[in-house]
Amino acid sequence: MPGSSAYSIHPPLESLSEATRSFIRAMPKAELHIHLEGSVDPATLLELARRRDRLSLLPSAEPEALQQWFSFVDFPHFIQVYLTISDLLRTAEDFALIAYRCGQDMAAQGIRYREITVTPFTHIDYQRKGLSIEALLEGLQAGRTAARADFGVEMRWIFDVPRNLSFPPTGGYDPHPAERTLEYALAGRDAGVIGFGLGGNEVGAPPEPFAHAFARAHAEGLLCAPHAGETEGPASVWGAIEALRAHRIGHGVRSIEDPRLVDVLRERQIPLEVNIISNLQLHIYNRVEEHPFPQLDRMGVKVTVNSDDPPLFNTTLCTEYEVVASAFGYSHKDLMRIARNAFEVSAAPPALKAQWLAEFDAWAATHE
Repeated sequence: MPGSSAYSIHPPLESLSEATRSFIRAMPKAELHIHLEGSVDPATLLELARRRDRLSLLPSAEPEALQQWFSFVDFPHFIQVYLTISDLLRTAEDFALIAYRCGQDMAAQGIRYREITVTPFTHIDYQRKGLSIEALLEGLQAGRTAARADFGVEMRWIFDVPRNLSFPPTGGYDPHPAERTLEYALAGRDAGVIGFGLGGNEVGAPPEPFAHAFARAHAEGLLCAPHAGETEGPASVWGAIEALRAHRIGHGVRSIEDPRLVDVLRERQIPLEVNIISNLQLHIYNRVEEHPFPQLDRMGVKVTVNSDDPPLFNTTLCTEYEVVASAFGYSHKDLMRIARNAFEVSAAPPALKAQWLAEFDAWAATHE
């Protein structure tokens, strides 16, 4: 992939036939795990910096050089880029812009529906930019409404807790980030908020302390989709399932290390939101051959394909499907089965979900 040398795909993506590439682009798709802040590309970031007259925050005003800065080096570098993006998002218009651009990207890739993770606590409480939840929600609503009108795509939001901010250096657990994020999520239902998540680095930030907030999220009817089983192992997934009663698991790939956990995921049909290139870039797995996606799929776990933070990891949703086809040898029929999973396990309104599944099945019937 351009700009990335941290890993390689075998066989290389270049060897994939143009027929399969075209098939993947044309296939109707839904995406369940992508961060709005991590979807901002270099050109949009430059536009935001010029709006704020804060080009000095960036290492370059040249898009090509900025793309090199975006290219993942290590986790601290990832956090630096991510927080710079967040710092430049200061008004409703800024959020409208990035939501609209996200919808534009959906149209270019044949993505009909996205459930997009947003971290309001970072913008409102942590960075203290003078942004209100009302302005943030106004921007998200304006952006998704304009994208629907112009591109025919649908977006919903999952508000996630930045888990690491709940564990201050002085020790203990601070419930404030989770409780505030839940307040924001409940306030945002009319703007398309449908879920409650838990993001950030799992190390030193287990799921169990957040049970109080997830219990209320369940009671309020929100989708519960915490990250677990990425940088930490099966214990993190067990905590997300048992303490948080997760409807879906963000990542979850390290569940493969515990056969009983895999059985529970299969028996309870708890889907995993898998992000293959993100896992490789973050060195969860050093080689694509080590990635457990095909094993989890064969073992009956409901897996979906996602892109996480696409510009930062030099990926797209279409590229992720190309990896599944190239590295794991999935046929067109297999790709359609996996793509259907995402529509099926989404939290989309029932009427829309039924419509998309019917349209997907009609498309698939002509491409078997």
